[in-house]
Amino acid sequence: MLEHVSLDGFVSGPNGEMDWIRFDDDLVDYFAPLTDNADSVIFGRVTYQMMAGYWPTAAEKPGATRHDIDHARWVNAATKLVFSRTLTELTWRNSRLISEDIGGAMAEIKRQAGRNLMMYGSAALAKEFMQLGLIDEFRLNVNPVILGAGTPLFGKSGPIDLNLTESKAFASGVVGLCYSKL
Repeated sequence: MLEHVSLDGFVSGPNGEMDWIRFDDDLVDYFAPLTDNADSVIFGRVTYQMMAGYWPTAAEKPGATRHDIDHARWVNAATKLVFSRTLTELTWRNSRLISEDIGGAMAEIKRQAGRNLMMYGSAALAKEFMQLGLIDEFRLNVNPVILGAGTPLFGKSGPIDLNLTESKAFASGVVGLCYSKL
């Protein structure tokens, strides 16, 4: 799981705003090896719709950044596993809809051979996966902002014992933390 969070644990502001997230080339370079080692990306409905509205054509847009080009190449080729109980069809190529027995489906996917799975955003799905014990690694980009309200990342999943495996402070003030389950 990879999430951008505020210092007080929110993934978006009270109205869904995410303009407070600091993202620059240092973060792009830091996370490139993660996507290089993953062949599937996991989204909930909201994140899927947001990403599908941008990434399919991001590399071809005038002024596309290096990140736009590289990430578009990866995410467009990756298998997109979309967990939603409300979507009925997906238009982004290589997308697979999973709408029933979400926990069982994810557990089965994790048992299959392949490279790593990446979950971006998708706070509601992340909370559900936390409750089911399906997240092996928590990567948090803690942004130097206190929102005071919004969508919290952590819900009532109960205690999850974690081990800090990596930390990195960026010039932007973001601190990247990586925890794995004990």
